Amino acid sequence: MSEIAERLVAALADRYRIERELGAGGMATVYLAHDLKHDRKVALKVLRPELAAVIGAERFLSEIKTTANLQHPHILPLFDSGSADSFLYYVMPYVEGETLRGKLQRERQLGVDESVRLIRDVADALDYAHRHGVIHRDIKPENILVHDGRPVVADFGIALAVSAAGKGRMTETGLSLGTPHYMSPEQATADRDLSARSDIYSLACVLYEMLAGDPPHTGPSPQAILMRILTDTPRLVSETRSTVPPHVVAALAKALEKLPADRFESAKAFGEALVTEGFTYSTRATMRGVQPVALPPAASGSRGGRRAAIAGWSVAVFAIVAAAYGWTRPTPTLPLTRLDLSTGAVTPADGSDVAVSPNGKMIAFGGTLGTEQAIFLRHLDGEADFRKVPGTETGMYPAFSPDNQWIVFRRVSDRSLVKVSVSGGGVTTIVPAGAIDPYMPHWGTANEIVFSGPTGLHRVAASGGAPVPLPKVGGTTPFLLPDGSGVLSGQGNNLSLYDFASDSAYLLVPNARHAVYVETGHLLYIAEDAGLFAVTADIGKRRVSGAPVRVLDRVAAAPLARGYSLSRNGVLVHHEGVGTGGIIGGTNRLLIIDPAGGTDTLRLPAARRQQPRFSPDGRSVAFETFSTVRNGETDLFTFDLVSGTHTQITFDGDNDRPIWSPDGKQILFNKSVTGSGEDLFVKPADNSGPERALLTQPANQQPSAWLQDGTITFFSGTGGSSDLFTMSVADSGKAKAYLTAPWNEIDLQVSSDGKLAAFAASESGGEEIWIRDFPVPQGKWKVSPHGGTAPRWAPDGRAVYFWRAGVPLDSLFRARIDRSPNVIVHAPEVVATLDASGIQNWDLHPDGKRFIVAVTEGAAPASATGAAAPVTDRYLVIQNWFSELKRLAPKP
Repeated sequence: MSEIAERLVAALADRYRIERELGAGGMATVYLAHDLKHDRKVALKVLRPELAAVIGAERFLSEIKTTANLQHPHILPLFDSGSADSFLYYVMPYVEGETLRGKLQRERQLGVDESVRLIRDVADALDYAHRHGVIHRDIKPENILVHDGRPVVADFGIALAVSAAGKGRMTETGLSLGTPHYMSPEQATADRDLSARSDIYSLACVLYEMLAGDPPHTGPSPQAILMRILTDTPRLVSETRSTVPPHVVAALAKALEKLPADRFESAKAFGEALVTEGFTYSTRATMRGVQPVALPPAASGSRGGRRAAIAGWSVAVFAIVAAAYGWTRPTPTLPLTRLDLSTGAVTPADGSDVAVSPNGKMIAFGGTLGTEQAIFLRHLDGEADFRKVPGTETGMYPAFSPDNQWIVFRRVSDRSLVKVSVSGGGVTTIVPAGAIDPYMPHWGTANEIVFSGPTGLHRVAASGGAPVPLPKVGGTTPFLLPDGSGVLSGQGNNLSLYDFASDSAYLLVPNARHAVYVETGHLLYIAEDAGLFAVTADIGKRRVSGAPVRVLDRVAAAPLARGYSLSRNGVLVHHEGVGTGGIIGGTNRLLIIDPAGGTDTLRLPAARRQQPRFSPDGRSVAFETFSTVRNGETDLFTFDLVSGTHTQITFDGDNDRPIWSPDGKQILFNKSVTGSGEDLFVKPADNSGPERALLTQPANQQPSAWLQDGTITFFSGTGGSSDLFTMSVADSGKAKAYLTAPWNEIDLQVSSDGKLAAFAASESGGEEIWIRDFPVPQGKWKVSPHGGTAPRWAPDGRAVYFWRAGVPLDSLFRARIDRSPNVIVHAPEVVATLDASGIQNWDLHPDGKRFIVAVTEGAAPASATGAAAPVTDRYLVIQNWFSELKRLAPKP
């Protein structure tokens, strides 16, 4: 039993005897328990610890009282709720039977009559709750229990209580309410003001799945599902199952409308429509067939008049058809041509895109020739090599003017934004040197340029002048629309369009970046492992439609580089590969690997990350990420493996080696503030408070572990000579030496029972793994016979894992440890072999079955004898690419 479960059992021992875990969801874990006072079985739900920490007991228990008064035959009542040893819990009846999810997993599709009957009962429960001011917010098959053929809705109002109690801090912690398949469009866009019609949409999704076998919107990832909820119109359920009656098809179509106002006004109305045979509803999807054509009025007269009318009508139809043929007759399609782009003796600078001119005739980039950095240009017709553009010394991030006559770029020497003629000559300053520090300009219209910088996005006249900040839009690679009405850029991790006239941002694509709008009516963007995606866009209406399509693989995108550039006539320059993105050491990926089979890649923007550490519950990962604008300093981030939320924790200085507290509420790390050394700090993991110093002393302090009793372990030293120390968090500032020696010792890890310590030391020359007693280093056992670093204990304390550097691949080893009656270290065995991006950059999952590791971009996990295939890094010029784009991503 886990430590959390043991604490829970002890905390509730006087009221409930916990028998076993029934299941776990996004918000809570449910246990079968025995109510000691009333001698009955109950379902006891315990909020996840990190969620409980955000909400707080007083606020949660206050909000949950609203749901305790709901009394309906199809609503599972609330028996009890409370707080015990920091746990928040609520108690409901234990229902013998199964969830609707279990029934669907067994049968997949249910009978039409049975489905309608079940959903009508649920709709009745919803209507009752809505009339009492309660919205469920999380209707899904898992929350509908089926007992003796009748449904009972569980967790009624719990999502509301959690949302109301947590308020805006939910997003900061990476927690989300609702399940993607059943979210309404307004939930998918994080609208906090939900109405009862959101529940109606979710209930319709459940009925759709009961009839069709799948929800109305599916996809390979939560992001893809949310995208389709926002953009796609679901197929009529009758297209999948022809036996569904027309009135049920129509009722579903109305309930699944994207605009809440277009849905049923109440859950009761939805339920009634499902059994009203005459109910109809016209939608775009129901009018796909050919409509009858009415004859002109003259056709109702004499036979001659009828002939004349028909003849005239026929001529008119023929003329229309002929004209349509002329308009739509296919024009000759030029062949798609792919060419390798050689940059010759010039080396493109990391993080600077290769830009193509709007007419597709010129290519420019920031690069170096020898020791000189500048902007280099080549005409595709007539020039074999790139040449320096005079006046562009120290230039980076070039962009062409719409008329192809100018190049705007960042001058690194004084951090200004300037423009120069493509033929060279004197430069004109647009944004002078100063505090704005411009990056990534885009010259979108004849008269205006947008650019990014450390303080956000700005717009400025192409002739120069005072830049205008754009505080409501973020990101690093802005794109000014061709009509100058707005700018595409990032809003958090989402792609938005900011409209200048309305001063409003419109969400277009979740979890996307580096957008470009092209004249074919497509929006291009980077997402999902640096692939280039296309989706149809109606920029005038500020929306996208249809499903996104992956049109290019392996685009070397980075925080300050799109990895692609496109002309207005379809010439694409594609940086194929993984690149380095201007990040020290190049970009890498974080992989979670199960040696028994299976690898997951954390869906994160391109960057270089290191020192990943799992949270105690295994749900989240903390790591450090190299900054692209602060000289290689690093910031700390967390990533929620369930919701996919990527949250920044630190914002200044150089921050390293994050370590979770045993309860997952805080993160310990070291930070360089003065430049004279690194000290120990701690900060709430949910960003709810400031960081505070734990230990400030000479040399560098590097944290290793945070033990259950509040002890932290760290190593301290300079110049490759460190010793091992411990310190109580409650007694910060007072460190105790665990082991000091003439050689180097680092990374002190303690077994789960607190009796043995593993660490790396250079006692025998090279770095090896050793074990000693803890907290007093008495016995001594060598673990790694031929080199090792970065040890981790197995959860049961019966094995130590460590890495050994290799050529060409690195290996993860496990050494089994016998501990009774004496410590015996067995010969290490290979667990995995791969091309790691620094063998210290790893951690073992709390379940002891998986591990996370940073790998160089392009590297893949390999077996003990296999090797990863190399990844090419090149620039391609693809001419006439619009024909390929239209083929891959046709308009809906």
